[in-house]
Amino acid sequence: MFFSKICKLKNYPHLLCLIFIFSVGYLFTVQADTSNYYVKFTPKLQKAYFEIQKLRIQPARNLIDEERASNTGNGFIQYLDNYADLHYLLISEDKIAYKKMSEKEDERLASLNKLPDSSPYKRFFQAEIRMHWAFAKIKFGNEISGSWDVIKAYRLLDENRKKFPAFLPTLKSLGLLHILIGSVPDNYTWVTKILGLKGNIKLGVQEIETVISEEPFFHQEAQLINLLLHAYTLQLSEQQLAKIKQLPKDQPDNLLLHFFATTILIKEGDSQSASYYLSSAPTGNTYIDFPFLNYLKGEIALQRGKYDSAASWYLLFQKEYKGFNYIKDSNMKLFMCEWLANDDVHADIYIKKIIAGGSAIIEGDKFAQSFAEEYQSGKITFRQKILYRSRYATDGGFLDQAMDILAPYSEKSFVTLEDKAEFNYRKGRILQKSDKTEQSVSYFERAVTLTKNSSIGFGASAALQLGYISKDKKQNVQAIFFFKAAMAYKKHEYKNSIDNKAHAALSELGQ
Repeated sequence: MFFSKICKLKNYPHLLCLIFIFSVGYLFTVQADTSNYYVKFTPKLQKAYFEIQKLRIQPARNLIDEERASNTGNGFIQYLDNYADLHYLLISEDKIAYKKMSEKEDERLASLNKLPDSSPYKRFFQAEIRMHWAFAKIKFGNEISGSWDVIKAYRLLDENRKKFPAFLPTLKSLGLLHILIGSVPDNYTWVTKILGLKGNIKLGVQEIETVISEEPFFHQEAQLINLLLHAYTLQLSEQQLAKIKQLPKDQPDNLLLHFFATTILIKEGDSQSASYYLSSAPTGNTYIDFPFLNYLKGEIALQRGKYDSAASWYLLFQKEYKGFNYIKDSNMKLFMCEWLANDDVHADIYIKKIIAGGSAIIEGDKFAQSFAEEYQSGKITFRQKILYRSRYATDGGFLDQAMDILAPYSEKSFVTLEDKAEFNYRKGRILQKSDKTEQSVSYFERAVTLTKNSSIGFGASAALQLGYISKDKKQNVQAIFFFKAAMAYKKHEYKNSIDNKAHAALSELGQ
């Protein structure tokens, strides 16, 4: 189904975890009805909600159970049960727990259906639960059922908006779906039209911003969704990036916000700052086990070129992790720790592990699988060690280090068309990130020229960056040309994410 195409990005688990962990918001006490089924956010449930948001899942469950003993008809209890389950599943990737917990979806929806039709929370909570399970199902491989949950959630929210137009929380979730559906690549938009789903990125952003400005109880939650969508689908502004850095400082006991800041900053090429939030993240028995934090420590060490340290973090991650994503990816990173240190013999061990184990759902794992196959077939040359060393340093924002790695070489130093294109793309990205945008353009253009009429992904990446550069200059006609050029590349490893970003940018430009 087409919704799986939205989600299968390199950072898909991060995106799901972060967006949907904040998909309820800062709720307030509200008495919806005087019958046996009502909505009331009691002080105990409020505390449970904040405990979940800090990733202190078990203390939250204890509080919910205490409240359940005297308030079984409160719709917030059903919602918070689901909220806690989804936090656990999205972080742990526990397949056994997923099977057991997914059986609760229908039961919770049925319980919420007993709320009076006069309550705007009835359809709102039902839609939220369907959205949570939709993305959990897609993550765990049940794409068809998950896609239908998204469709049902959309229809519930659309109906709620029409029935209760003044109920602003609906716009938070409906805006999120408008943006995600609006990011669907062009070759899937016919499906959304048949199903009656209307995607509109500009409208979705406006809806979320309305909640931020006019609904005080949901202000911070809507703000977080807005930041995440700009980080993973649109573009972050300097003000938004500053907010991302401030949030964990304001809530030092919130593990989720530290994870949020760390992953976004790594993605934005600022691993130096990311290290601060990762090292200052709260710890203790009350927090959920989070071995992925060790993976992130490995990523930063690899970017710095500290291969022994990186390998130790990746191995610790694999030892503690019970999930199914990032197995191939982490084995590839362990390969890199040996290969880039010129220990090819030990590196070969991890090539075999990439082939043998783990899933290939997210783009990182797919790339690892493809890389291993190419390495075994002899297509990976020793010259690519130069490019990978530079790539990792650039990804982390260690730009002087990245430029020093490439300085002794030119396009002529490389033999294959793909290596030549990558060299130009890497040089362009280093210059672009070093605020030397004008100097970067010629390298990006050369990468596009070299890859014309091919499926080499570095051309698509270069075209995307040229689109952003033109867009920032208000050269909209040129920007549209480059975004469309980026989407024209076929069957490369990052096609889904590049197409989504290009499509989102085109939508902002009225295309």
